[in-house]
Amino acid sequence: MGVDVDFAVRHAGRMAEDLTRRDVARALLAVPTGQALVSLPDLRRELLAAGNPLSAAFWESAKSTLARIESGLATVGDVQRWLESTGTEPILLTRSYFVWPDEGERGPVAGEMYDRLVAHLEAQLACGLIDPDALAQGDAAAREAYEDLQEKWLATPLPDGRVPSVAVSDEQDEELYAAWDEEEAFALGELRRTLAELPEPPLPATDLKAAAGRLRRTLVTPGFPGNVLRACAGLDEHGTLPDGDEDLWLAVAAGITAPISDLPDEQDAARFFDLDGELSHEDSVLASLCAIHHADWLAAVTALARYGPGVLASPERIARFIADSEDADPDEEDPEDLEATEMLFTAVTPLWAHLGIVDKAEVLTPLGWWGLPKALERAWSPEG
Repeated sequence: MGVDVDFAVRHAGRMAEDLTRRDVARALLAVPTGQALVSLPDLRRELLAAGNPLSAAFWESAKSTLARIESGLATVGDVQRWLESTGTEPILLTRSYFVWPDEGERGPVAGEMYDRLVAHLEAQLACGLIDPDALAQGDAAAREAYEDLQEKWLATPLPDGRVPSVAVSDEQDEELYAAWDEEEAFALGELRRTLAELPEPPLPATDLKAAAGRLRRTLVTPGFPGNVLRACAGLDEHGTLPDGDEDLWLAVAAGITAPISDLPDEQDAARFFDLDGELSHEDSVLASLCAIHHADWLAAVTALARYGPGVLASPERIARFIADSEDADPDEEDPEDLEATEMLFTAVTPLWAHLGIVDKAEVLTPLGWWGLPKALERAWSPEG
C-alpha cells in the first residue's frame, strides 16, 4: 500500500487542506520506504489539487531522506532530524537533556504535553515564527531558533501552573519508581524463599566487631573508599555513625547493593552526559553499583549463600554464578554479557573487602556468608 491523500488524512486525522509537513512526513514513514518513494509524485499532485501544496524544499527533503533510508545510508538520528525539520515535531533530546518518552511509552501527562507542544509549534508556524524550509535545508540559525522556542515552552508554566518538562519528568519518575518497587518486591520474595531452604549461618561476633572497627575508621577518612561507602549507606559526611556494630555494618553492606545517595557536592547530572569528559573513580564505582540488576544481585548472593565460606567470590566467578543461575537461559548466553557483568562486579568486590565480606584473595569469609543475605534483604525491604 502506498501513501495517497486519503491515507495521510486517515493517519493524521485532519482534512487534506489542513495537513502539515509533519503529518505528511509521519505518513510517509508509516509505510515501507520503497512504497513511500514511489508515492511521492502522486501525493504531491493530490495535495496541490487540495490547495495544500506544502513547499519544494519539503518535497526535496522528503525525497532525499527516503532515498537514504532505502539505500541504508540514513541513521535513526538522520530520520528524526528530518522529522523535526518539518517545523512542528518536538525535538527528541533538547540541549537541557530533556528527553521525550517514545510514543508507545508516554503516560497520560507526557501524551498531553506532547500534543500541547505540537499545537504550540503549529501556532508559531502559522505566525511565521518558524521557517520550515530553512530547517529542511539545514540552516543552523533556524535550527537554533527552533530549539530555543521549544526550550522556552518546556520551561514556561502553563495556565494551571504546571511546567511541562517537570510534569513529564515527574510522571516518568513515578512510573520508574513503581516498576522498580515491583521488581524489588519480587526479588525480595525470591531471596526469602531461597534462604528459607538454607541453614542459618552463625554470627561471627569477633569478625563483625573487627570489621566494624575498620569500617568506622574508613568512613571518617577523606577520599575513596570512605566517601563511596558513606554515599552508599546514605550517611552524612559529618554526621554521627550508628552505635551498633551490626547496624552500621549491615547499613553499609546493604548500601553497596542499593546506593542511597550521590557523592557530596556532586549533584550536577550533566557530567554524566559529557561524552568528552571522564567520570571520577568514585562516580564510576557508584554508576556500576547502580547498573547491577536485582536478578544479578539475587543470583550472586544466593549462590554464595549456598556454597558458604571458602568459595571464590571474584568478579569472574560471580559473573559465572549469574550466568548459571536458574533464571538464565543457557541457549542465549553471550560472552559479552558475561564480560559486562564481570566488569560491573569489579566495583563491588573491593568494597566487600573493606567490610570483610571477602578476604584479600576474594574468597567469601564467614562474616560475608552470615551478612550478605541479611544486607540484601535489608536493602530490598521497605522497612529497611
